[in-house]
Amino acid sequence: MNSCLACGTQIRNVPMIGSREDSLCQKIIEMGRLYHTSRVVSSAVVQLDGGDTAAEFQAFHRAMEEEKQPTGEPHFVGKKEELIEAKRSFRTLEGRDILIIYHQSVFYAMDSYCYHAGGILQNGDIEEIAGKLCIICPNHKYKISLAKGEGMYKARDPQEKPPVHRWYSKGVKQRIHTVTETSGDVYVKLSEDTCWIESDFFQGEMGKVERDKVAAAEKKT
Repeated sequence: MNSCLACGTQIRNVPMIGSREDSLCQKIIEMGRLYHTSRVVSSAVVQLDGGDTAAEFQAFHRAMEEEKQPTGEPHFVGKKEELIEAKRSFRTLEGRDILIIYHQSVFYAMDSYCYHAGGILQNGDIEEIAGKLCIICPNHKYKISLAKGEGMYKARDPQEKPPVHRWYSKGVKQRIHTVTETSGDVYVKLSEDTCWIESDFFQGEMGKVERDKVAAAEKKT
């Protein structure tokens, strides 16, 4: 159990049975555990992987604070027929990049960049995993539930005899937004949840910088 350095709230760790996160994802996870809100008020500095410090993360949040906070108003994103035909639609709302998905007669909206390494989700396949419809990031095959933004992973519990692969949830990793439809017009209301969600890392101007860093690093490998 960790405490948020911003407000002191106890944050439960997500079990990672048999799963392995790369250094980038681990860095984001540690950031999320320590700062689960978008309003950092602590000056504490915590050593993270790769020699980075939480001061870097504080700078990221200060930049977020300077951006306009969600208005709470629904945004018109298109006509129902057009969005149904497109199936996947990209929109930028109040500076946030959103993916709108139409699948099996239901609209979904989520942050458009994968929480893991900023991959573009728009061309990801959709599969049912453990009874949940999930989009699969084309870059690293991370699974994200459409309804709640949960990160799904498959692992074995070594305490089981014999161990059997099962699907587990890491908890909410991708920010989900609300979609409504009125008289053929579709609207998206941005999430007003102030808790830190890992897909936040790749949003806004700072998020674009981080996505570019990841892309450059992957070109070298």
